[in-house]
Amino acid sequence: MVTLTAHLRHDGQHQALAVPFGDAAAMERAFTRAHLARFGFTSPERGLLFEMLAVEAEGGGADLPELVPGAGPGLPAGRLTVWAEGQWRKVPLYRREDCGTATRIAGPAVIVEATGTVIVEPGWEARIDPRANLILRRVKSIARVSAAGTSADPVLLEVFNNLFMSIADQMGATLANTAWSVNIKERLDFSCAIFDANGDLVANAPHVPVHLGSMSNAVKTVIGAVGATAREGDAWMLNSPWNGGTHLPDVTVVTPVFVGDRPAFWLGSRGHHADIGGRTPGSGPPDSTTIEEEGVLVDLFPLVRNGVLQEAETRALLLSGRWPCRSPDQNIADLKAQIAANETGRRELLRAVALQGARVVSAYMGHVQRNAEECVRAVIDRLSDGAFRFPMDIGAEIAVAVTVDRAKRSAKIDFTGTSAQHSGNYNAPHAVTRAVVLYVFRTLVGKAIPLNEGCLRPLEIIVPEGTLLNPIAPAAVVAGNTEVSQSACNALYGALGVVAASQGTMNNFIWGNDRFQNYETIAGGTGAGPGFAGCDAVQSHMTNTRMTDPEVLEKRFPVRLESFGIRRGSGGVGAWRGGDGAVRMLRFLVPVTVTTLCGSRKVAPFGSHGGAAGAVGENLVHWPDGRVERLGGNAECHLPEGAVFEMRTPGGGGWGTAPAGDEDPARQGQA
Repeated sequence: MVTLTAHLRHDGQHQALAVPFGDAAAMERAFTRAHLARFGFTSPERGLLFEMLAVEAEGGGADLPELVPGAGPGLPAGRLTVWAEGQWRKVPLYRREDCGTATRIAGPAVIVEATGTVIVEPGWEARIDPRANLILRRVKSIARVSAAGTSADPVLLEVFNNLFMSIADQMGATLANTAWSVNIKERLDFSCAIFDANGDLVANAPHVPVHLGSMSNAVKTVIGAVGATAREGDAWMLNSPWNGGTHLPDVTVVTPVFVGDRPAFWLGSRGHHADIGGRTPGSGPPDSTTIEEEGVLVDLFPLVRNGVLQEAETRALLLSGRWPCRSPDQNIADLKAQIAANETGRRELLRAVALQGARVVSAYMGHVQRNAEECVRAVIDRLSDGAFRFPMDIGAEIAVAVTVDRAKRSAKIDFTGTSAQHSGNYNAPHAVTRAVVLYVFRTLVGKAIPLNEGCLRPLEIIVPEGTLLNPIAPAAVVAGNTEVSQSACNALYGALGVVAASQGTMNNFIWGNDRFQNYETIAGGTGAGPGFAGCDAVQSHMTNTRMTDPEVLEKRFPVRLESFGIRRGSGGVGAWRGGDGAVRMLRFLVPVTVTTLCGSRKVAPFGSHGGAAGAVGENLVHWPDGRVERLGGNAECHLPEGAVFEMRTPGGGGWGTAPAGDEDPARQGQA
């Protein structure tokens, strides 16, 4: 048999779709159906390209012999020790070839054969069928107790925990595979999550914490505005910091999942676009004072209507305003990838509904949230009241007090006393502050539960309006999402007294011109804690992105990575040492504008319980004439061809008093 398959794609699209080869009209119809099923939208105005014809032939082959059961007596060949039912036990060992159709093997037992080993667990029985298949079946019911905080079956709860997280992970894989920009495709600066009918976060993949904890506000904005009129095949985009957004480059796409005639679930994908307009390439002006300077503001925009992408209208939006997007083709491509990610989630959720029923899926969305709630309440039982004031490089402070109510098994997180909102861009929208609290308390739970809305139910969060952590529009916010979130995270950990400060910054490094733009967050050191050292040169806390591979970076952009390594000696000393930062040097082969948004350049990441602070970070320009210039944390510079930008990132704080003779001044923040 010979099969002919055509691989077609839209002009300008990266990924081809396979359809049966035939006449042009039939292939076009098949492609449209495949595109709608795979990506959740169609683009009828785009031309089609025939990328490849695949030919597959199959046939021939001799008949395979029938397998027959073993002819042996089915008696144990020996005994060995295995771990079963919480203890070490001697169990029988069987050889597969000795087992016939009359054999019945009760667990616990072990069956070995040439290609593997089968463990028969307690309560199970193994037998051999007439075609030599090994059949396992449960013969004894499991005694189960309800999961924490719910009346749910704990096994099914774990199944749904993993199912929901797996769906979000599949959404992320689709987004990474179909995106255009290096920022999303390679650095994985995106997040995907599942929400219930009310817009509450149910589960997510392990993406970017500052995205995940704030996205629920964006989904609820969509539900409140258009939920009653939503139709299957619709999707919306938004990036407004006052509608659940973080900063403008983080664009969220929200899609309803219909079961019957109503949205039963919602899906969100948030991606950091390399440029969303604004005064400087990459949308991170270091001295912005209003949101307008940071890019195109999208309060709520219909991106897809009834399965049709509103491409012309979206492009017009991206090209609007005083400082429009510089690379709208890239924005459109990444938005398509986000729509496709949501379509993957929609398809998988509906598959779960088909298998389990909508009522069961919805019920377990509630169960996983209640389980998370109970897990956080159990953590609160072990906490004590605490307070902390975290000074920042800009001269402001983040104040936080944690008050534990043991009777109610709840806690109040009060940011009263935090400095007034910044005249520049160090302002974190309320959704970001909420994300910080959610992240911190989720990390205190020593169980593999999804980060979700239930984690926040035992917590009362107080954030005075008009402060760094709850600014009033039209405040600039680009550094609030990155730098203020990291500072708030360190402050909250300081109040809880559980770990020293991590680098306290995302080390935002943005560069480009009118032709290309790129954005990176640079790894640094994490704080040590009781019984563990900090990690060297990793993304910490509110960010969780990769660094771009050197080969990809140099292929996509006119740059050369001169060096990237660990900044030895930058972690704070202590009984447990803080993690070291990193050193990254990038040479530009064409003129570019570089902007940086970096904290911990003046105030060192604190140590705890006698541990020393980590080293502060440094930003340096090596000019082609040999001069070396030191820059501040927030800076903008226009670099010529041949200039090198060097970033030395902060180390994490140490924990506990350092052993005698181990005092390194570099670790005190003096490097």
